[in-house]
Amino acid sequence: MLVATASLFIATACGTSSDTADETTGTSPGPPAEPAYVATLRPMIDQLMKDNVIPGAVVLVESPKEGDWTEAFGTRVIGADDAVSVDDHFRIGSNTKTMTVTVVLQLAQEGKLALEDPIADYWPGVPNGDEITIGQLAEMRSGLYSYTFDPQFNATLDSDPDKVWTPEELLAIAFAHPVNSAPGEEFEYSNTNTILLGLVIEKITNMSAAENFRQRIFEPLGLKHTSLPAATDLSIPDPHPQGYAFGTNVSTIDTFALPPEEQAAALAGTLRPADTTDASPSWAWTAGAAISTVDDVATYVRALVEGDLLDEQMQRVRMDSVQPIDPAAPDVAGYGLGLVRFGTHLFGHDGQLPGFMSFMGHDPESDLTIVVLTNLATVPSGEGSALVLAKAMLPVFYGAAAVPDSPTAPDDDGTPSAPPGPTTTPR
Repeated sequence: MLVATASLFIATACGTSSDTADETTGTSPGPPAEPAYVATLRPMIDQLMKDNVIPGAVVLVESPKEGDWTEAFGTRVIGADDAVSVDDHFRIGSNTKTMTVTVVLQLAQEGKLALEDPIADYWPGVPNGDEITIGQLAEMRSGLYSYTFDPQFNATLDSDPDKVWTPEELLAIAFAHPVNSAPGEEFEYSNTNTILLGLVIEKITNMSAAENFRQRIFEPLGLKHTSLPAATDLSIPDPHPQGYAFGTNVSTIDTFALPPEEQAAALAGTLRPADTTDASPSWAWTAGAAISTVDDVATYVRALVEGDLLDEQMQRVRMDSVQPIDPAAPDVAGYGLGLVRFGTHLFGHDGQLPGFMSFMGHDPESDLTIVVLTNLATVPSGEGSALVLAKAMLPVFYGAAAVPDSPTAPDDDGTPSAPPGPTTTPR
């Protein structure tokens, strides 16, 4: 996960053309001037995409002080002249987790569950289920094994990419392994946690998780291009890019980085990533199967961080739940109730599925929002492709110290992520 360190937010207001006619000449002005930062970001993003063979991206920045900007880069299809559009749909991976936990918190404020309730009250057969609370699942502190580590599971993803997984199948894989730690003992990212929370939502409401998302999040926020598709639906709404991934699920269990010779071939263009657009996302479900667009994600992350989806008391519970991932480096990154803190400024999440990578962050102090969507999972070096771009963008708004060298934490499949922090994506 991308992390920003503590630094003062430095912003310079940029001038834009007036929307009214010039009073002296009576002529209408031209289009508003681009924000000043675009002159820095556009060539930087172009170069980073070229250097890391990222096919396409959509980047959004919204800043009251600096101005707003949205732009699409690159191609939907490798080797084709098919430009990415700002209206394109992308799979947004683990950003889905924030939605799942939001619904859980809504149910808690409605008195239909309590964060202190043990998961055994809602689902049988969970190892340590009498001790693991709903809150610990949402905070990634349950100690449960993540099914995404399982070698046979990954082999099946490779051999049968269209397989439709049920939540019960995923939990059976997870529960066949010993727990990794005692409940509440330490932070450890596990997709098993959010699959369980999805089942809790369905059991309490007698409605699908997708319908809960629609009624409780998408419709209230006007997110017309965001969905949690049915498990049997492998499609992405048009328009959309193709999604690409280097390696296989089995080969990336230990690391997303390609072997040195394959990295060189990928960067030279002689090794191309596989097209994984239509692989079933059912294995990620409430942990990572949502689809959205850049504008919808921006609207959502702002509402998520500003508290538009919860009452004031529950939003405070959520924000106060964020704890340092590494206690020795508290300003690097934090995780709480389905919410990531990047450094000391941005809150949001990131997400990765084979073929797609996304980053969303909002700064409640400056009202800065940054969203990056890409159609490549990880670059040849192993870093999430959207993080490559977002990490380079932060210093433009927060200064050179925004992306420090820092200890890393394991990402969701247990491998060290690229500096400066842990990737919290579904695999």
